Amino acid sequence: MTIIQRFLRLFQDSGFLLIFSAILALAVANSPFHGHYTAALSYVPPIHLFGKSLTVQAWINDLLMAGFFLLVGLEIKRELCIGELNTWSKASLPAIAAIGGMIAPAIIYLLINWHYPEHWSGWAIPSATDIAFSLAILGVLGSRIPLSLKIFLTALAIIDDLGAIIIIATFYTDQLYVPATITMLFSCAALHQLHRKSVSCIWPYIILGAALWTATLLSGIHATLAGVLLAIFIPLNTANNFFERLEHNLQPIVAYFIMPVFGFANSGLNFDDFRITDFLNPLPLGIILGLFVGKQIGIFGACYAYTRGRPALLPQGCNFRHIYGISILGGIGFTMSLFIGSLAFAGPQNMEQIKLGVLFGSILSAILGYCILSRKTS
Repeated sequence: MTIIQRFLRLFQDSGFLLIFSAILALAVANSPFHGHYTAALSYVPPIHLFGKSLTVQAWINDLLMAGFFLLVGLEIKRELCIGELNTWSKASLPAIAAIGGMIAPAIIYLLINWHYPEHWSGWAIPSATDIAFSLAILGVLGSRIPLSLKIFLTALAIIDDLGAIIIIATFYTDQLYVPATITMLFSCAALHQLHRKSVSCIWPYIILGAALWTATLLSGIHATLAGVLLAIFIPLNTANNFFERLEHNLQPIVAYFIMPVFGFANSGLNFDDFRITDFLNPLPLGIILGLFVGKQIGIFGACYAYTRGRPALLPQGCNFRHIYGISILGGIGFTMSLFIGSLAFAGPQNMEQIKLGVLFGSILSAILGYCILSRKTS
């Protein structure tokens, strides 16, 4: 089994677990245990980092998700250097599709929220694609879907994640705390020396990675980006396959622990005060239409415009019907959309509306995408 096939299989399985964790969170949030669920996530453990304390939910979103971004960074680095994105001919179509799939949802969201400036900071929420969730849907279709289509979706989602990382670093960074930022730079300089000398012992990376994460947390830059920075300095070609072993060992931790825990902690939407008119509120409506409509327009439109008259540029064995199905599945935002939403807004009221928009936009995309692909591959 190749590296990309192993990656596909792992995240297909993880997607089912992620779906289960989201359903479980919804069940708990609408049960007599709702108060315990909320209290547990709001609990502040007696752990202080230079005077800074975090809730359980913040530890999940800041520390565990740094592990997620470390894996994403490793995947991006591998694909750009030696994988499916190492040449422009391979990367061009998924890159253009990803860019279109980020721009169109943001435009739709901003148009719907144009008269609500307090919502503008959420423009990036519908621009993300959840790789595990979307691959799980393709996994249900099995061999009826060409492997090339799964690789295309994976490449699209990886580039989409890269775009999300750039967005987070650029638009969702607080005012910088200079001493912590300097510590970050020193940590990166030390990691660069490890990379230059192709050090393949894990412990120096763990120690410097912990220092980098703490400094990033205190600097005002979101702590999860420490995972991406660490990935940049992991040497790719070493005698003992250090990069591959780290990636291989990290994948099940992220897939079977970090992502389900994040899904459970961030998907608990209580429906006690829910009204059908809540869907018409501009914040959730912008997210729903951004994911469900914007992704279709952006991904399919970009692919059609780029390959018009050049069908050979499409993935092997695929046609525009497959691409349209994938463009719908691109609207499954979930993990990254919820994460960006937690950065864009503060306050439980906004987060409830964000969860509503992300969950229903993702569900609509999953159902229609599955129906399109299953009908057209039968």
